[in-house]
Amino acid sequence: MNSVVLIGRLTRDPEVRYISESQMAVATFTVAIDRPVKQGAEKKTDFPRVTAFGRQAENCERYLAKGRLVGVQGRIQTGSYTNKDGATVYTTDVVADRVEFLEWGDRNEGTGGGRYQNQPSSSGSDDKDMGVPEGFQAVSDEDIPF
Repeated sequence: MNSVVLIGRLTRDPEVRYISESQMAVATFTVAIDRPVKQGAEKKTDFPRVTAFGRQAENCERYLAKGRLVGVQGRIQTGSYTNKDGATVYTTDVVADRVEFLEWGDRNEGTGGGRYQNQPSSSGSDDKDMGVPEGFQAVSDEDIPF
């Protein structure tokens, strides 16, 4: 079985490119994930690289930004290549089957720690102004029953 689930914060904005033949979007980003350590030990962090494809990649480009909290479900994929010095470089990536945006907002709003940090723009208060994808309804802290 090859399955991985990660929750962490983006270390930078996703990079998106398109595969020339199919025009399929490919997004790559790195997530900072704290490693469990014993009490009193120095905190350690892992930085796995994540790759998403298609519409999911386009949504990552639109809604994710450096510092945003994200959940990723997918699989581990390893590979290797020879660099310009002739040395073999081994790679390990997470290929995302599912990316959950745990903090919402447009990319240009900046980062922050709030779960629902978006405020309606001065032009109105519809869901598009709040950076919520089409088909989803905006939620405020007051709407959550717990």
